[in-house]
Amino acid sequence: MTLAKLQEHHIVGAPVPRKEGRDKVTGAARYVDDMVLPGMLYGATVRSTIARGKIRKITYGPGIPWEEFVTVTAKDIPGKNCIALILDDQPCLAEETVNHPEEPTLLLAHADRHKLRKAVEAISIEYEPLPAVHTMAESEQQSTIIWGSDNIFKSYLIEKGDVEAVWKEAAYIVEGEYSTGAQEQLYIENNGVIASFDREKGVTVWGSLQCPYYVHKALMALCGLPEEKVRVVQMETGGAFGGKEEFPSMIAAHATLLAIKSGRPVKIVYDRMEDMAATTKRHPSRTRHRTAVGKDGKILGGEIEFTIDGGAYSTLSSVVLSRGTIHAGGPYYWPSVRIRAKAVATNSPPHGAFRGFGAPQSLFAMERHMDRIAQVVGTSPIEVRGRNFLKPGQTTTTQQTIREEIGLDHLLSRALKLSDYHAKKARFARENKYGVLKKGIGIAAFLHGAGFTGSGERYLNSLVGVQAGADGSVRVLVSSAEFGQGTNTVLCQIAAEALGLPYENVVIAQPDTTVVPNSGPTVASRTAMIVGKLVQSAAISIRQTLTKTGLLGDEYTPEQFRVACREYIAAHGPLKAYARYEAPADIYWDDEHYRGEAYAAFAWAVYVAEVTVDLATYSVTVDDFVALQEVGKVLHPVLAAGQITGGVAQAIGFALYEKVVWQNGRMVNNQMTNYIMPTSADLPPIRVFFEEIGNVHGAHGAKGIGELPMDGPAPAILNAVEDAIGVRFNSIPLLPEDLFEALSAQSLDSKASFSTREIR
Repeated sequence: MTLAKLQEHHIVGAPVPRKEGRDKVTGAARYVDDMVLPGMLYGATVRSTIARGKIRKITYGPGIPWEEFVTVTAKDIPGKNCIALILDDQPCLAEETVNHPEEPTLLLAHADRHKLRKAVEAISIEYEPLPAVHTMAESEQQSTIIWGSDNIFKSYLIEKGDVEAVWKEAAYIVEGEYSTGAQEQLYIENNGVIASFDREKGVTVWGSLQCPYYVHKALMALCGLPEEKVRVVQMETGGAFGGKEEFPSMIAAHATLLAIKSGRPVKIVYDRMEDMAATTKRHPSRTRHRTAVGKDGKILGGEIEFTIDGGAYSTLSSVVLSRGTIHAGGPYYWPSVRIRAKAVATNSPPHGAFRGFGAPQSLFAMERHMDRIAQVVGTSPIEVRGRNFLKPGQTTTTQQTIREEIGLDHLLSRALKLSDYHAKKARFARENKYGVLKKGIGIAAFLHGAGFTGSGERYLNSLVGVQAGADGSVRVLVSSAEFGQGTNTVLCQIAAEALGLPYENVVIAQPDTTVVPNSGPTVASRTAMIVGKLVQSAAISIRQTLTKTGLLGDEYTPEQFRVACREYIAAHGPLKAYARYEAPADIYWDDEHYRGEAYAAFAWAVYVAEVTVDLATYSVTVDDFVALQEVGKVLHPVLAAGQITGGVAQAIGFALYEKVVWQNGRMVNNQMTNYIMPTSADLPPIRVFFEEIGNVHGAHGAKGIGELPMDGPAPAILNAVEDAIGVRFNSIPLLPEDLFEALSAQSLDSKASFSTREIR
């Protein structure tokens, strides 16, 4: 098929059916809890009840036939007692001490689920309590050291220009402190795995997970097994949002240990309460800005201090911190800047991956701070952003030169027009003089890097494969996992277009570490751009192989492709092609000085939120939402719009609804009845629009899209709240009680001032 014919094929960019869609809607899709193996046991975890302490005694209570149970402690671990990830500091099972509530200490398995639950409740653990740390401020004080020598998991320093000089030049110095809370991922399907063990074959794990090779690495270390003796298979996965990036290694480890000791398959599936209380959440954060601004509202330079709460163990905090640090300056040009960042330890369950991965926290601060700068300078939020937008040829905070025509001014203008911003702002100002319903409108401009940060993609060295069968069908071989975002569909589209075949002729292999190569984790907005480009390359190699052998001409039909595949395989064996990631020559990152090309590409966006603040109920309702983003190329319009709509909905929860209530390091509102998330009735019309300028590093010009919509809604909403009522809020989630307290305090202050004036 000629290039011209390929371009007429139009699979990429078309709303083709989801590959797994039919099985999901008909109920044919198999999830972990649908799977039953012969002789299977059920497993459960006995967890700590205190934030920090030494284990003194474990008592197995009366009335339980303990001889029927399989029991595993840290002494039963055949390899290293850790969940191998980055620093390997998190134990699989606590042995002598516990460092957070819900820390796994003991495992049980039994054929009867009901007996298992009673047995867990019958076990009591006696502790010698130790001083615990529950907040970032307490951790920074270092009066109690709970990790390392200073309670700091990781720190970064970004320096650009001469920060000390800008304070003398500044017409204004604007300061602000901003904070965000923890957030639960709330995937539909809870964490679950099944593990089996065979002395000859080794360990096999089937799980609801994002990253098969993360689990593979963790089980090799835990069991002391070579890679060929560990097999990990991703089952159909009902949502993840980052919550199934690193945590499945823990639950897989527990099921594996029980399977090894019992010699039988073991299933562990958490209920919702355990899943919410014991698994990772979004990192709470605190960001401090001190910014030097000129008379014209342009940023001269500044200092940003970004701190996140990592919980009791390091897990992914260092890389979450990294992305948050790099995004802290937003889509703006900073001639000089110093960013100090750190992740600190507290005695709560470890925080981990969540859609956006640190960027929503630091970008919330940046976009609230931009509105503050506008107030101080005496200009509009629109003007202050327009004067400071990054332009091609300028450099980011890490000194990465912007080489693409990003057009942020155009994005801003289009977003304002789509939302009818100026007319609404004027109308709201008039109408807000009357009644208890106050309306406001706010904006946020932001960016999100696609792919692993800095040298990450170079280190991953990702590999993908494409295989053609004798029947002319094509199978994509990647470890990238489908968990609702559309990976299966988009990668098959890319392969079909590259080969000039009908979309129906291409399938994707189930992620299984004995079948698919390590394509890197399904995280970091990297799948469509990084993995998709490799799939495209591998598919083109298949076509070139058939062409070079003379079996296929420049133009061909699907039937001719089938015949060529059959003849090639008969003569030469399997027809496969692989593509490995090679870092572009112009992408260089200096890990030591933390500067350079942080990402091969950024996606850019401007969001506009319209809200109503009800001063009778102290509630905030989002009435309309415009989401405009530049994403390189839209590969599937329905899936792309769905990603944006879902991300905005999740971010509205982050901003206004979802508050994790902590008590001595434990989440105490770990039920769907008291951890409140927005329902469809609480969401506004979410109007999604795209711009496409392409990207040389992605398949068909695509960039990452899944995390982008998590970054902008929260600041846009709080900017709109301030526009409505003139009260500034710098912390989320913003709940009715927060509004009540702030407005009550403002009312008291006003009365006090009035009384004082009268007395004088």
